[in-house]
Parts: sequence; structure tokens; C-alpha cells
Amino acid sequence: MTQKTVAPPSNWVAARISKTSDMLDRAFDRGLTGHVITERNGKQVRLADDSTAIEFVSCSYLGLEQHPELVEAAHDALRRFGVHFSIARNRARPAYLPELEDLLGEIYPGTRAVVFGTVSSAHLGTLPLLGAGALPSYPIAAGGVTFLVEKTAHASMQVLRGVLEQLGPVRRFELNNPDGLTAELRAAAAANRTPVLLVDGVGSMGGLVDVRALHDTVTPYGGLLYVDDAHGTSITGKHGAGYAFEAFGGELPPGVLITGSLSKAFGGIGGVALVRDEADLLVLRKFANPLVFGQSVPVPMLAATVAAARLHLNGEVARRQELLWSNAAVFDELTNGALVNADLRCPIRGAHFDDEERAFAAGERLRDAGVLILPAFYPTVAEGTGLLRFALSSLHTRDQLAAAAAALAPALDGK
Repeated sequence: MTQKTVAPPSNWVAARISKTSDMLDRAFDRGLTGHVITERNGKQVRLADDSTAIEFVSCSYLGLEQHPELVEAAHDALRRFGVHFSIARNRARPAYLPELEDLLGEIYPGTRAVVFGTVSSAHLGTLPLLGAGALPSYPIAAGGVTFLVEKTAHASMQVLRGVLEQLGPVRRFELNNPDGLTAELRAAAAANRTPVLLVDGVGSMGGLVDVRALHDTVTPYGGLLYVDDAHGTSITGKHGAGYAFEAFGGELPPGVLITGSLSKAFGGIGGVALVRDEADLLVLRKFANPLVFGQSVPVPMLAATVAAARLHLNGEVARRQELLWSNAAVFDELTNGALVNADLRCPIRGAHFDDEERAFAAGERLRDAGVLILPAFYPTVAEGTGLLRFALSSLHTRDQLAAAAAALAPALDGK
């Protein structure tokens, strides 16, 4: 393992770089990642060297972006608008945008939905307003806010720590250390601060977070729960409302704000913030930085996302959910339940290795067998370890699942 030469760590960015090996560089060089795809048919793709492969890298867990209704909607909008309507959404917006937010209100009853360009921009627009006490349904104590960021929460939230520290202290906590979390909650309450927990719903590298239990934990301290459910959107729940919303019984409880992805299983493009009241929605539209100063979703993709929302409401998503979970069960059986997330209603499976060299070697075997996966090394996973992530889809065939399992089997036998 070759360590990169950098200056002595002076901040968390430098510290992260100093501990990162050359594994990702090698993965690019060997063709384990960074694939150039020229066309695709279902889950089979053609690469720039004209070879074909089965891909387990796309997070479109339901395969909706290839649905004919989305393709036609994008073509129609392209003819009507061109490729883009270049203005911040607060100033002018295509009719598709309010239509999409209305449809999201049907998918998530009792909420108000605000569409952003990405989930990352939803965090950037929403969290500062939440921490400042600007959202009427999410009051903040007189002493201000303390942000408590779960250690494995997505990097799109972790990277905002410097921004959030302008509003109040930012601490990290671990799900497997409930006593540590309780101590942080008590400290915030003693300082007359509102604790705000930042967590994932479905972990991007594995695991389901018990968001309902966390809500029960933070509520006695007057706290709020902010859930990034990007990987949980659409994969389960009535009308594809997703993991977190379903965990709360198909409603948005007091003190909870959920963000979701419209770019993964949903089938379109963008991110969405779900708040409780019209007053919250109006604050976001007026003051959320990415909505005031940023570009909106390109019009053809916005139209396609509207078409995807309709598929959520007409039963197509429910049908594809059944296919997804059937494929997950088949893959678990083929891999003998040895992978991360086996038997969980999570579309991600992971082969975890305590040594990153062994993970790299297993990734090479998969690539040579024509199976594309996402290899993860530090800082995505713990230092010195490796994880090969398989993103499952309703579009995978049994033969494709079997081919991936067969290529992985030698590495699992050696674990």
C-alpha cells in the first residue's frame, strides 16, 4: 500500500488526504471504476473498448429512467423548450415544476415538497435555514442549535460542517454508542440549545437506520431529526414514498424533515425536501440559497421526472418494487447470505474485506468476468479496508445475478 505524500495535516481535509492510499488511483488504472459507457440495454452496457458488461453500479434501483413514458416526456419538453430554461426557479419556472411538486404532495400526503437540483443542494439550502430557526414548523431554542451528525451520514452533509458551525456547535455521534448520543443531547439541552440529528435513512454503503427510534430519542430533548433518505426513496412504501416516510407510518411527524433523491430509484433528476407546512415551503422558496441563486433542473429532465412521479401513483412503481425485492432475495441466496445488508430491504449489497488489497483483487476478478461494481476504499469506508458495492435493480435478470455471484464466489470462499 503506497501512501500519498502531503503536507502535515492542518485540517480535516488534509488529514483525510494524508490517510488515503493509492487504491482508487489503481482502480481507475485497472478499469475497476471510472467506466466509459457508450450504450446500454437494461443492465447490460457497452464500454468504450466495445466490450460488454453487466452493471451493478447505477443507483436507479427500479430502472425507471429507461421507461418509454419518461423518454417521450423528455423528447416532448425538448421540442417545446430546448435543452434548458436558464433562470433561477424563483424568477421563472416551466409548468413542469409546480406539477412535480403537486404530484410529490400526493406521494407524500400531509407534506409540502420543494424540488432542488440535487440532494446536496437540498442540504445546502435547507440546513442553514433549519439551524437558524427560520422554518416555522421547526422551532429552535433561545440558546440556538447543536448539530449532531451521525458518523456514517452521507458526505453531502458531512462536508457542510464548516457552514453549520456558523450557526452552532457541530458534533458527531455513532449509532452503536447510544450513551454517547444521550450525553450529547443532555449537553445541548443544558445549554438551552435544540439538538438537530443528521442521519441517513438507507446507508449508501450499507445498513438501515432506525429513524423512528432516533425520533423517539431526540423528542424529549426538544430535538429535531433530519433524514437524508436518498437511497431509500421509491424502493418501498405506498406510491414509492420510501424507507423513512414508511418507517414513520406514512406521515411526517412533528420535528422531522426528510430529504429524498429524484435521481436514484425515483427515475428522474433532482432532490426534494419534505416539510410539514405551507409556511415552511414559502421560507425555502424565498431564502434557500440554491433556489434563489442556482439553476433549476434542465427542462427535459424535469418533464421526465413528472412522468416518473405519475408512475409512482399509477402502480408501476409497486410492480417494480416487487421485482427489486425478488432479485435481492435471489442474490442473497446465490451469495449464501454472506454480503452486507443480506436479508434487509435495502437495494445495496456489499462484499466487505478487512484488507483493501483483497478487496482490490476481488474487484479485478469481477471486472475480468464482465461485472461492474463500485469499489470503495478509505475515506468512503474504514481505513485499510475495502468494500465492493453491488447496486441491485428490478431490471437485473437471474442469469446476470448468477454471473455476478459466481465471479464473487472465490473471494467469499477465502474470507
